[in-house]
Formats: sequence, structure tokens, C-alpha cells
Amino acid sequence: MAGKTDVALEKAEVISIKDHPVWNETLIQQMIADDPSVLGLGPLLLRDKERIQPHRGRLDLLLQSEDATAWYEVEVQLGATDETHIVRTIEYWDVERKRYPDLQHTAVIIAEDITSRFFNVISLFNQAIPIIALKMSAVRIGGQTALLFTKVLDYERKGLEAADEILQPADRAYWESHSSDATMKAMDKILQIARESNPTIELKYNKGYIGTIVDGSRSNFLTFRPRKKALNLGAYLPSTPDNNKLCEEAGFEFDYDPRYSKYRFVLRPEDVDKHMAFFHDFIRRSYEEGG
Repeated sequence: MAGKTDVALEKAEVISIKDHPVWNETLIQQMIADDPSVLGLGPLLLRDKERIQPHRGRLDLLLQSEDATAWYEVEVQLGATDETHIVRTIEYWDVERKRYPDLQHTAVIIAEDITSRFFNVISLFNQAIPIIALKMSAVRIGGQTALLFTKVLDYERKGLEAADEILQPADRAYWESHSSDATMKAMDKILQIARESNPTIELKYNKGYIGTIVDGSRSNFLTFRPRKKALNLGAYLPSTPDNNKLCEEAGFEFDYDPRYSKYRFVLRPEDVDKHMAFFHDFIRRSYEEGG
């Protein structure tokens, strides 16, 4: 018979978490803490819960990426979001960002209802501050209740080659004031390794990152961000099983940015000397394919 189907459909009912007799904010926080992947932001790990903030209350959840280079400051609110919730989320994000400037930080706002008014406000902040907004829904199906998180606003983190950063030139003194002698020396050692492939390679200082110039032209097959305790290094190279194996065997925590075809490392100053053979091989490959 036309239109007949064997698929059984269940009627779903959206319920209010704020008005639920059992569910509350503490329970929601614990559910996320037990399995941060439910947020749909990737394979995150719990770093802290109810994290005390100086004179500013407690941060609901602090999540981190598997390689511990990116932190997510998460605030949960039942019902509709409001200006207090937005300000508090940004304040907590700012506190952690200043505490640990070598890491990438993203503020995450979670609420049952993100109204059009506050969505517009968050969108304005989102242009300058990395903010993700998640709509939280509870759905009852066949006597069971499921919790769903829908990303309604994402932050597209600007790559190192973002135009606004390129147009803000800097010099070595600028980066020396934002880093340490040890991380600057680590960068210089990487540069000397690169010059074995081409002696003309120079550094190009920008406020957002330090790139490379090859034969007088900007190349950025290598990019650097020296920090106080670590050196962020980007190396152009296609992601292949062979290249991944090289990184894994060296023992580095790394990730891959497909937008710019770059491997990204967070290096301690001593890592360069300790893994000199790896860098000679990897940087040569990077130059040959991206120089």
C-alpha cells in the first residue's frame, strides 16, 4: 500500500529543564563533566568544576582539548540567557586567559533559550572575543529524557595568516616583551635549522604571529608564537600517515590545521635540542613542500 512504512515513530516532547522537579543546574553540570563530548565541541576533557574566581564567584566548568593547548570556559544557565550571564561568562574567560596566556581560550555560553536580543549581543562580542553559544534542550521520548545541545553561534578562530594580523607589523622587541629569552632562543634555533635548506630565510614580525620570508617573499611555511613558557610552532606539510607517525614517534603533542595545511606544536624551550634530528627532517620537508 502506498505510503505504508515499517518505521515506528515516537512522539517527542520538549520539556523545561528550569521547571523540572528533579533536574537542576548542578545535575546538568555533572552530566557535562562526566562526558564533555555531549556538547558537540570535540573530544574535550574536564579540567575543573566550580572553579573559584578571584572576587567573581565560580566558573561552572573548565574543559580542555586532548592536547591541553585549548581551554573552554563554560557557563550553564537554565531558562533564557540574560546580560548577567553573558558578562559573567566573559569575565571568567578573561580571568583564565590572563592566568594562562600561552593557551587558546574560548568562552562557552549554554542556556535553554538564547533570545534574539541576546543573540545579537553575543554576536557582537563574538566578533572580538571567541564565544560559542549552545542552546540546551530536554526532550522526552517514550518515557526517557534526552539532553541535546545545539550550536547556535560558533567562533571561527582566525588562522595565523589572518589579514588583520598581517597588516599590523611588529619587531623583535615587541615579541621579546611578550615572551621569554628561552622561547625566543628556541625560535632562533628553528630558524637556523630552516636556513640549512635556504640561507635567505628571514623572520617577518607581525603582532599576531611571526612568519617567514623566503628569497625576499612572504612564505610562512613556518609560523611562530613565542610565549613566556612555550613556543607555538606551525609547520606547513600535508597531513599523511607518514608525517603523523614522525610526530608521534618524536613524542610531541600536536594537532593539524587543515585550513592552512599546518602541523601545530606547543614546544618547551628544551624540546628543540632534545629532538634536533626530528626538526631537521620535519622542517626540511616543510620547506620543500611549502617554502
